[in-house]
Amino acid sequence: MPTIGIILGSTRPNRVGDQVARWVLDHASRRTDAGFELLDLRDHPLPHLDEPMPPSLGQYQNEHTRRWAETIAAYDGFVIVTPEYNHGVPGVLKNALDYLYAEWNNKALGLVSYGVAGGARSTEQLRLVAAELQMADVRQQVTLSLFHDFQDFSVFEPGDHSLHALHTMLDQVIAWTSALAPLRTAPAVVT
Repeated sequence: MPTIGIILGSTRPNRVGDQVARWVLDHASRRTDAGFELLDLRDHPLPHLDEPMPPSLGQYQNEHTRRWAETIAAYDGFVIVTPEYNHGVPGVLKNALDYLYAEWNNKALGLVSYGVAGGARSTEQLRLVAAELQMADVRQQVTLSLFHDFQDFSVFEPGDHSLHALHTMLDQVIAWTSALAPLRTAPAVVT
């Protein structure tokens, strides 16, 4: 059974992303076709990218990088829960992605975003990054509006339409995770 990591992409004090990530985990954990675990970036503090070699070489010199690589390598696919900050991806999330390369390859990715415009611009940027990391981002995404899915911009109260989108996205992530399994077990090709 595949294991999917749900990455909480904000470390901000008073963030609302933890409510969203727990909602995703709660619904995902009811499934029997995959296992799900929450990965909070607060639990994986990484300084601004400080590795002397490019991540694509896999020559990690810092202990925090090796720990992060082991964590990410253990998962077969991912769902990223991300806010949109200034029409983009939170710096801490981009940094966490940039630290590694091979550990992300050939893994499916689903996106759950929130913000004034549902976090749509953040997810568009993440799709570009995912392509470079050789991840397969699925079509369905969950976009949550701070105006409609949160009471007073702070208490998460998603509508039923969001639940349908979540289940469709999870179906796609699991299907792609299974389809990509042979590529994850194949010998690495050095380019």
